[in-house]
Amino acid sequence: MGWEELLEEYRKRKEVVIQGGGKEKLQKIKESGKLTARERIEYFLDPNSFVEVGTFVEHRATVLGMDKVKAAADGVVTGFGTVNGRLVFVASQDFSVLGGSVGEMHAAKIARVQEMAMAYRAPIIIMNDSGGARIQEGVDSLKGYGDIFYRNVQASGHVPQIAIIFGPCAGGAVYSPALMDFVVMTNSAYMFITGPRVVEAVTGEKVTTEQLGGPNVHAEKSGNIHFVAETDQQALDLARQLLSFLPSSADERPPYIEPQDDPARLTPEVAEIVPAEANKAFDIRDFIRAVVDDGEFLEVQADFGRSIVVGFARLGGHTIGIIANQPAVMAGVLDIDSSDKAARFVRTCNAFNIPVVTFVDTPGYMPGTRQEYGGIIRHGAKLLYAYSEAEVAKITLIVRKAFGGAYIAMGSKHLGADVVFALPSAQIAVMEAEGGANIVFKKEIESAENPEKVRAKKIAEYRSEFLNPYVAASRLYIDDVIEPQFVRLALYNALEVTLTKKNAVGRKHGNIPL
Repeated sequence: MGWEELLEEYRKRKEVVIQGGGKEKLQKIKESGKLTARERIEYFLDPNSFVEVGTFVEHRATVLGMDKVKAAADGVVTGFGTVNGRLVFVASQDFSVLGGSVGEMHAAKIARVQEMAMAYRAPIIIMNDSGGARIQEGVDSLKGYGDIFYRNVQASGHVPQIAIIFGPCAGGAVYSPALMDFVVMTNSAYMFITGPRVVEAVTGEKVTTEQLGGPNVHAEKSGNIHFVAETDQQALDLARQLLSFLPSSADERPPYIEPQDDPARLTPEVAEIVPAEANKAFDIRDFIRAVVDDGEFLEVQADFGRSIVVGFARLGGHTIGIIANQPAVMAGVLDIDSSDKAARFVRTCNAFNIPVVTFVDTPGYMPGTRQEYGGIIRHGAKLLYAYSEAEVAKITLIVRKAFGGAYIAMGSKHLGADVVFALPSAQIAVMEAEGGANIVFKKEIESAENPEKVRAKKIAEYRSEFLNPYVAASRLYIDDVIEPQFVRLALYNALEVTLTKKNAVGRKHGNIPL
């Protein structure tokens, strides 16, 4: 075929590609308020930056004569472009072509851009909108899934991977997002291993698609996703915002953005945010926003494991990952979900050279048979392991309570923190005053003529002698006790020093789902 004939064939097929699998299907997609596969890429990338890869691939079913529909691009649009001038690779499934089902060549195209992302050390974003495996291709479609999963794991810890789910994501398809670093779902999406009909047939349980695998279920209960978006556009905006905090690969540091917010700005409002009463709740997010650049904080997994808060912010223009106990939810205790959430986030930060800043206010681990039977020991150990393993800069501020094993687990000196600060309100001890006094002064209380009076006196004595940051500071477990108005300045100064830490750049480990 000559060049002219090839060009004419390209034009014909390009029209098919642009139309997806048919004008009627595309029209239904647009009427639903959703974007098409190509519109998602165009919206996400910088204008005129997209370069397509694998435009002319046809699905194998057509080649074998099993399907008369000509479907160039095989139901997925792949290629590369830029986001804020930085190279990224993309794959966008096209539901208008055979329901976006994954066949051999469909999967080969995704695997190809995954390999390119690793070779060129750039993030990859996979936009999911698929009915699942292409049944008529048999085991070849399953092989295709395996190829994608394998490359998800190979890329893990090398380059950031973001999954955005715009529609159905069922069966084997769910495991690619699960293996990626971040997952965004729209309100019109769903994700599950087996659908409602199968669930009812096997277990007798009646459940709707939304109840089984809707975004709220995964955001609040399963913890499988990180963000929920109202619309396709909001999901894409979230992914762009997320990329602004991440490096292109583990070989780089995150982007530095010249701060408009003075790093030396005082934070007198911190004293008002943190109550004087140790048992009074407050929202740790108010504390975070008071300290970071311009009050900008991108919270991750906001509705899961809510007794701990994690997310990205900037301090003096540098990206930081924040882990903070949430006193407004169960007093900030560590339980199974919050331990998993925090451990995963620490490891994500470590994988991508993001300094970890920890704010501590926790009474300890959640007690009870439900937690013990669920494996709180094992899950809590994940957090200990994550902090101990992390090579990036680790800075900790003890805001109020730091008791028992939870004190150790929340980025303590004993797990390798570079700098640890405490506010004067910090309480660092094996346990709180009432329980501690009853144990330490047990004999004196029991033998007293007025046990209640002695108990009250001993509780006050315990608070005075043990519940303060100065005992820990005298043993070099705390580097400095700082006043609230100097929190931002102290953290910034510590960050500037610890960013020079060796072994801070380069692949350290993959990002296994915890």
